Amino acid sequence: MKKLIAAVAASLVMISASAQSVPAPQIAAKSWLLLDATSGQVIAAQDPNLRIEPASLTKIMTAYVTFQAIRDKKLTMEQMVNVSTRAWKVDSSSSKMFIDPATPVSISDLLHGLMVQSGNDAAVALAEAVAGDEGTFVTLMNREAQRMGLKNTRFANPHGLPSPDNFSTAQDLASLATHVIRDFPEFYKIDSVKQFTYNKITQQNRNRLLWLDPTVDGMKTGHTDASGYSMIASARRPNGNSGERRLISVLSGANSDSARTQESQKLLNWGFQNFDTVKLYSKGQAVATPEVWKGSQSNVKVGFTNDVLVTVPKGVAGKLKPVLERKDPLVAPLAKNGRVGTLKMMVDGKPLLVLPVVALEEVPEASIFGRAWDSLRLWMK
Repeated sequence: MKKLIAAVAASLVMISASAQSVPAPQIAAKSWLLLDATSGQVIAAQDPNLRIEPASLTKIMTAYVTFQAIRDKKLTMEQMVNVSTRAWKVDSSSSKMFIDPATPVSISDLLHGLMVQSGNDAAVALAEAVAGDEGTFVTLMNREAQRMGLKNTRFANPHGLPSPDNFSTAQDLASLATHVIRDFPEFYKIDSVKQFTYNKITQQNRNRLLWLDPTVDGMKTGHTDASGYSMIASARRPNGNSGERRLISVLSGANSDSARTQESQKLLNWGFQNFDTVKLYSKGQAVATPEVWKGSQSNVKVGFTNDVLVTVPKGVAGKLKPVLERKDPLVAPLAKNGRVGTLKMMVDGKPLLVLPVVALEEVPEASIFGRAWDSLRLWMK
């Protein structure tokens, strides 16, 4: 997963679903996006960069920063922490897991309370356990958002209760969701837990798709009066004869819990039913061996530094035609992984996507005599 996302997110020029002649569904939400996490490609979207109030989707970043602390051995899942009065007294009208200052609680229980029960008290307790206080933890959240390239996101608290300084976009939230699934697949399994009991109180996961669609394994819901109902959902289904593919849907501004569930299901079904993800090239596979001038060797292998996958409408994969455009003449020295051209994938004479092509090997300069000879050849060419 890490290779796929890193490779494609950095290299593909995405083409919208409408350009691929597959009409997008009508989704009853203010902003939404459907991402193929296997290829890293946005399949379709509506106002994906609209600033939205993430509400409890904020807790995904809270979980991510906590997962980092566990990975770095600053915390353990079994570690017991004290509950502060501040965590206990978080907005009593909001979602809570009902922790108590009189009873220490484990990090594992807090994470389940955060992601399954959507406990705002759990969010504060985790922030304090990781960073000592909420303010320092929020700094860590925003630092991670910056590292991930979430340019339109800012966090003001660890739980998502309304604040003018707490905002994001569907595009950024899809990227955040991808990072969680990619970087912490074991911890991500918490999101698929259907119910959790703490303090003798059992609460169900608000992600209703966990009951309706067995391929859905996460991720989180959110709601405020101002933002409406929001949801990030992710599912894995078979991808023909080439394993599985994962789609991630993000929507915000639905008018009810049932609407966000139905619309998320609609998006996922549409993406799986109308598109395939195909592997075009393998990491290190030479797509051509063009001539090199003034080099220690006469040709160079060119290709890609990672596997290249693309999501296309069903039936289109067989029509893809590669067109290599090189920066000719290629003159040594050539650095390994240095860009030497582009590969356009064409369908019916129109570009579907553009891929940067790099040298797969270093080509040093030839001797002074070899360079002189090639200079003459180039002059006569």
